[in-house]
Amino acid sequence: MAARATKRSAQYGAAFVSAILPGATIGILGGGQLGRMTAMAARSSGYRVQVLDPDRSCPASFVVDSCFTASFDDAHAAADLARGSDVVTLEIEQISLASLEEAARHAPVRPEAAVLKIVQDRIRQKSWLQSSGFPIGEWSPAASAQELGAAVQRFARDCFIKSRSGGYDGRSQIRVQPSSASASADELWKALGSRPCVVELALPLEQEISVLVARRPGSEAVVYPPALNHHEEQASDLALQISQQLQIVGLLVIEMFLLKDGRLLVNELAPRPHNSYHASERACVTSQFEQAVRAICDLPLGDASLIKPAAISNLLGDVWLGHHPPAFDRALAIPGVRLHLYEKSVPRPGRKMGHLSAIGDTAQEAVHRVLKARAAL
Repeated sequence: MAARATKRSAQYGAAFVSAILPGATIGILGGGQLGRMTAMAARSSGYRVQVLDPDRSCPASFVVDSCFTASFDDAHAAADLARGSDVVTLEIEQISLASLEEAARHAPVRPEAAVLKIVQDRIRQKSWLQSSGFPIGEWSPAASAQELGAAVQRFARDCFIKSRSGGYDGRSQIRVQPSSASASADELWKALGSRPCVVELALPLEQEISVLVARRPGSEAVVYPPALNHHEEQASDLALQISQQLQIVGLLVIEMFLLKDGRLLVNELAPRPHNSYHASERACVTSQFEQAVRAICDLPLGDASLIKPAAISNLLGDVWLGHHPPAFDRALAIPGVRLHLYEKSVPRPGRKMGHLSAIGDTAQEAVHRVLKARAAL
């Protein structure tokens, strides 16, 4: 109770820097698998947790103290969640700004609505990155079929078209190639719901990488090592600069493109835990989920050092449709393999139901083990 009394007597927002200690309550906007794993880390550290999600049987609902069933644009429900919380965070970008702003009247919201306002909108996000001097690929906004057609022609029909908002994991995106059948601008516009979008020049990629930064009030930050060691310093510096410019509190993942000519460009930002860092639960001193709790509660950030190579393999609903239930016993017979299920009740093709993780003495061994376990299902 002392933790809540401390919080209630303090100013909300940027000036609030007092630690929110175990025994306090964390509110999470979003109860998907990322909210579930964040909640599990919070509970291990002694926090109470409540979530808000449209699905009353969301993955987090099975591991939290209470679950508010409401849409992400229900500002009144967000306020109710915040009233009973000492700090509020999120696990999905699709929270309405009105909900975040209403929640912030009752508890610190980390990251703040100002960050989501930039990140939720691809046009605004790319404009912000560009005006802030961060390297990005060529792009054009399109607010009509005519503008879309002009952008596609500008990039010689070698581009990606993405909706202005939403559309993660490859959804609401169209790849246009010079060799593909020629769809008209009107057809492309209608295929994305006749809504504003961005058109991005296709780039000669060597690899895609992600860098995770954790940042607490007062600007202390920790950067997790990116996947490509020989670009570690450049990618880490770039990620740290972006997190500082945004003044984010919590986690920020910067998705980057490494081009064949060696250039490193920013693709997109995600202010939350990220699938690409699930292996941190096995590989790092501090997992991304524990780090998220530390950051939003203004606790000293944990060591992000790698202690053991690890790899993951996503388990999609397709696995259940072919074999119900999958042969998890065979997968777990592989040394170093662990199973992570999200308690989603209905498997569907393409739906993330869980993942397998594996550790090894080398990265190659970890990858070999997790793929062997995946094949055993």
